[in-house]
Amino acid sequence: MPPFSAHSETSPLPTPRIVAAIPARYGSTRLPAKPLATIAGKPLIEHVYRRVEPVPGLARTVVLTDDERIAEVVRAFGGDCQLTPADCASGTDRIAWAARSWDAEAVINVQGDWILDPEAVATLARHLIACPADPMATLAVPASPGDLDNPASVKVVCCLKGYALYFSRSAIPYRRAEGGPTTLKHWGIYGYRRDTLLALAALPQSPLERAESLEQLRALENGIKIRVLTIRGEALGVDTPEDLERARTALGNSG
Repeated sequence: MPPFSAHSETSPLPTPRIVAAIPARYGSTRLPAKPLATIAGKPLIEHVYRRVEPVPGLARTVVLTDDERIAEVVRAFGGDCQLTPADCASGTDRIAWAARSWDAEAVINVQGDWILDPEAVATLARHLIACPADPMATLAVPASPGDLDNPASVKVVCCLKGYALYFSRSAIPYRRAEGGPTTLKHWGIYGYRRDTLLALAALPQSPLERAESLEQLRALENGIKIRVLTIRGEALGVDTPEDLERARTALGNSG
């Protein structure tokens, strides 16, 4: 059983053509060779892959990387891997490059440094099946007090129908009076219709995207709706050496 939980309604899934893509690059300023960092005797990328691969409804789970060292490790534990060009500027670009050749109706983008409960991925898969009119969907959880002024914790506000109005590193909404909606912390996992993903990756960087350094703002600035699914749960994100040590402690091994 995973150490974290994300709760949502469960229902049987048909068999769609949904591909879960896990972009992973070797170079990282704060934690070089991050996908290969060992946690509880396994590389980080294996922990991520094994949480995603059994999710019902996925036609394929694949790691996308530009580095043969990562590809070799993925193949060694029996995972699916596809090499992509080194000049892909972001995980979205890497997935879009690969998705051009996929026979897929939709794609779920799972960050290669996030250890998630499989139910979080399943929530997105179910939504992609149930709501084919939504071009994009993502996840959010209730923010903790420590998230509000932390620029590393991205916040999101939504319209009454559950679509994102704005994402920000600042505390939104501004609390001038008591009450109002729960502040939501965004989780950077996305479900896209394949055509939406390809169109989004072809667009230039947008002004708000550059200002906040948040790629999802490119979608909003170009009129692409993003459905926000609110769940309960936690995830292990590994971005720094300190994060790595926390993950090792949480998963019961120091190396």
